[in-house]
Amino acid sequence: MLATITSGYLGDTKHKCRCTPSQVQRYSARISGPLLDRIDLHIEAPALAINDLRSEKPGESSAVIRHRVHTALTIQHSRFSGTKTTANARMTHAQIHKHCAIESALGDLLQQAMAQLSLSARAYERILIVARTIADLSGAERIEAPHLLEAIQYRSLDRAIFY
Repeated sequence: MLATITSGYLGDTKHKCRCTPSQVQRYSARISGPLLDRIDLHIEAPALAINDLRSEKPGESSAVIRHRVHTALTIQHSRFSGTKTTANARMTHAQIHKHCAIESALGDLLQQAMAQLSLSARAYERILIVARTIADLSGAERIEAPHLLEAIQYRSLDRAIFY
């Protein structure tokens, strides 16, 4: 997304980006903060190296991924049975409080990330929801540190860009 500013090389490890910090800021400001807050996953997709493209090493199969997703959806349907909610992404504030509860140490970690990344209250809830989904995908009953840290990483477009 940000890689198409002027040079197209922002974040590329093989080419130097020629954009000035103000160009990067202007481009990234085209997405409003409130809109960005509503996007749960911000993922940068860097260019693949030719060796990666030519690799014959198999990745995870679609069948395995499909099974894991189906299992997570079954967990969510069970969690919300008897309510109008159908998935983690549709949780109400009260449901987030109930189903995304985290230990005090994880709360401190999230608070530190919120402060360092200058994230909004909406981003706080979105991080918890994504962490809950990651925990469901891994079959964990509670949100644990790896789930929370991964969810925080998915807020990359919220981060300020420093040079």
